[in-house]
Amino acid sequence: MATRSGSAEWRGDLQGGDGDLTVGDGVFEGQYSFKSRFEEGEGTNPEELIAAAHAACFAMALSNILASDGHTPDSVRANARVQLRNIDGAPTIAKIELDAVGSVPGLDEDEFKRYADAAKKDCPVSRALAGVPEIELEAKLA
Repeated sequence: MATRSGSAEWRGDLQGGDGDLTVGDGVFEGQYSFKSRFEEGEGTNPEELIAAAHAACFAMALSNILASDGHTPDSVRANARVQLRNIDGAPTIAKIELDAVGSVPGLDEDEFKRYADAAKKDCPVSRALAGVPEIELEAKLA
């Protein structure tokens, strides 16, 4: 299987410093800071990148499970929200909310939700995030 990469550089102290990050070989580059991570400043942050990775992985996994059972979707749209909370005095990813909307001909809502639950459990990013106390899923057809 493939090995993927990302890199980051941080300059300065935690609150006054800033950093740059790169996904892969430059497919995405962004700036991050204390304000973009813990407040509402400009730039990205690790939690947004985790949310994007989780949404992308989940959408692919759900599409694959559906297609493997003969229900090739027209589309699966996923959104993830990662909540960073202070737990035991440390910033912690405490909750992830996944929302999925699928356009799947011939499938009813309950069937779609069952497939979505399986994808949530089996997508590689969900598995990597197994230590997150709460991963909630809302799934519906378009």
